[in-house]
Amino acid sequence: MEDHPLRYTLANELHARPFPTLEAPCGAIYLAIKRAEDAAGRDREADRLHLTQLLDRHGAPHPQPGATHWFGELGKYKLKWEQHTEFVTYTLFKPFVEDRPFDAKAFDAFPPGWLADAPGARITSALIRVENETPKPRIKELIEEWFVPESLAVSTVLDGAATIAGDFRIDAGGHMRFAVFAQDTTGERRVGRIVQRLCEIETYKSMSMLGLARAREMGPRMGELDQTLTGLMSNMTGKGAAAEDTLAALLATSAELENLLAQSSFRFGATGAYEAIVNQRIDVLREERFNGRQTFGEFMMRRFDPAMRTVKASERRLQTMAERAIRAGDLLRTRVDVERSAQNQTLLESMDQRAALQLRLQKTVEGLSVVAISYYAVNLVLYMVGPFGDTMGLTKLVTTALVTPLVILLVWWMVRRIRKKME
Repeated sequence: MEDHPLRYTLANELHARPFPTLEAPCGAIYLAIKRAEDAAGRDREADRLHLTQLLDRHGAPHPQPGATHWFGELGKYKLKWEQHTEFVTYTLFKPFVEDRPFDAKAFDAFPPGWLADAPGARITSALIRVENETPKPRIKELIEEWFVPESLAVSTVLDGAATIAGDFRIDAGGHMRFAVFAQDTTGERRVGRIVQRLCEIETYKSMSMLGLARAREMGPRMGELDQTLTGLMSNMTGKGAAAEDTLAALLATSAELENLLAQSSFRFGATGAYEAIVNQRIDVLREERFNGRQTFGEFMMRRFDPAMRTVKASERRLQTMAERAIRAGDLLRTRVDVERSAQNQTLLESMDQRAALQLRLQKTVEGLSVVAISYYAVNLVLYMVGPFGDTMGLTKLVTTALVTPLVILLVWWMVRRIRKKME
């Protein structure tokens, strides 16, 4: 039986990005790179070229042409590379932890020269430290030492398999910090899934916040357009401004609103998708409260959700303004059409009056033309019937009197017949 050309490709896609297997104690160094502008339309081959430059430093094999992910050995690390719609991620997994927790020098595993040549900018980076089973009092001491208490989020996840902690703050080295305290009974694959979830939560949280930046950037101009739109709609009810001028200004405002919608639709749509991923990744961790601290879900509810609601409110406001402008434009066009119809009706009435005057004038001219034609026709007829009148003993005056009525009647009949044919 013939297979569909994409059957194996689509089936393998579900297994293309397996979770890493990690044994505590261990750690991860995470980096996400995104172009500042037109990230979705970037040259994907530049991402793969940047990866191969890193692989060549360690003699590692290259990914397949057109690949969107790669996993393999990179010296003493394991590297996981993933290419996404707007960004690229690099994760180095290390089978050890530094003596100094969250040492910024650990990020030197990515060569500085290679980082400088990245086809984009860092959207986020993180250091993740995985400790083996640790007593709860000791966990409490460590997280208070490593993180900022004000924004610290801690929870026990996956039915007590591990405890995760983070404060979502950028440290002095420029990185986020996350800690995982895994139970001795927690499997290597489960530890790997926990670390992967933390990386995804941080990445998609950062990408979602781009929508907030876009909403704040558009806010002042949206306010100006809202006032302009309100003023134009007020002018529609008055008689001060010409309807044509108001319509032109309204169409310009509507065009700018549509332009803002086009420029922000991708960003706002992506923000909604990233927000859903963040919430889903937190849900699958099945958090339980640790020592009275806020969980990751509660942190997102207090800090992250308001930002996302702001984005959604800005998106709705922009759509509402665009719809208002369209409705106002339709109403104003209707008003202009009505006014033009009234002007056309007045013009038609005046044309009817002129046509009636022309008809009366035409009838008058026709009467005069009958007289004029008859005058010349009578003279022609007299030339033709004059000799017969002399032989019959009729004078010229009598002959003229007899011929004139007949000629006038004949001319009148001919003119009338010609006018009926023209009508």
